[in-house]
Parts: sequence; structure tokens; C-alpha cells
Amino acid sequence: MRSYQTNSDLELVDLLKQDDRDAFAEMYRRHAHRLTDFASSKLYSLNDARDLIQDLFAGLWADRNKIPVNTSLQSYLFASVRYKVIDKIRKNVTREEYAIIVQSLAMHSGHNPEKELEAKELRKIVDIAIEQLPPRTRAIYKLSRNEHQTISEIAEQLNLSDQTVKNQLTTAMKSLRETLERLSVLLL
Repeated sequence: MRSYQTNSDLELVDLLKQDDRDAFAEMYRRHAHRLTDFASSKLYSLNDARDLIQDLFAGLWADRNKIPVNTSLQSYLFASVRYKVIDKIRKNVTREEYAIIVQSLAMHSGHNPEKELEAKELRKIVDIAIEQLPPRTRAIYKLSRNEHQTISEIAEQLNLSDQTVKNQLTTAMKSLRETLERLSVLLL
């Protein structure tokens, strides 16, 4: 096995594009720890950060022929982690808001069948709100939230840019958040 410790990051990227697994392993060895530290400082969860970094490197290997790194691998990796952290936080915020409303209904209901019915109705309303999103926005939202695909996976699958996918997810989240806010006002 050849040693890659003396290769620059850009040389490793070139080798990675040639399907060199050892170059990929060296990239991981050089950068994974710092990236994990960075992600965990933003997510406040080491396990979530580790999962995020594993996903990042899995995606890096899968898209190795298309890596747009020309100047700094480290900058590219940190920017990628930053976007993944933002996506993770956005997902958690919406899920947490939804969970808080459902939990609020459950706490006030005890075993009250009327309150349980209200919780079911809330779930239906959220599902209806998702179905009322524009078709492309709805499809992107479902791929992201139900199938847990990354922005780049969705973009590739739907032949869109990453930025378009991000914009559509932002639109979906805003719409759903507004629906949840209207419901929370009605429920409180």
C-alpha cells in the first residue's frame, strides 16, 4: 500500500477522481476529526455530527468524479458540513414544532377521546398542508423528509441545481411553519 501522507489535498482529489480508495482514506484521516468537531459544536450532539460526517464522506465517494474542488479541499469540506448542519437544524426545527403541538394536545387530553381526535385532526391538517404545496415543492419536501435524501441526492434525481432544491425546501418549510403557527394560535 502506497503512503499518501506527503500528497497535497488537491493531489488526493485527483487520485480520488481516479477511484483511489487509499487516497479517499487519507482524506478521511486528515479531515474527519476536525469536521466532526465543527459539526458537533453546531449540533450539540456528537452522534449527529458523526452521522453527518459519514454521510458527507459517503457522498464524496459517490460523487468523486464530480468534485468541484480546484483550490482548497478543506474549504470545500467545511462549507459542505455547514450546509448539512443547516439542513439538519431545519429538519429538526419543523419536527420539533410539530411534536410540541402534538405533545401539547396529548398533555391536555389525558385519555380524553375528544383531545385524541383533535391530535388526529392536526396530523391530517399537516398532511393536507403538505399536499397543498406546489407539486415540485411537495416532491422535494417528501424526498427530503420522508426518504431522508440529501439536497445533492434530490438535485441529481430531479435534475435540478442544489440551490433550487434548497429554495424549494425553504418554501415548503415556510408554508408548513405558517400552518403550524396558525394551528398553535387556535389551540392555545
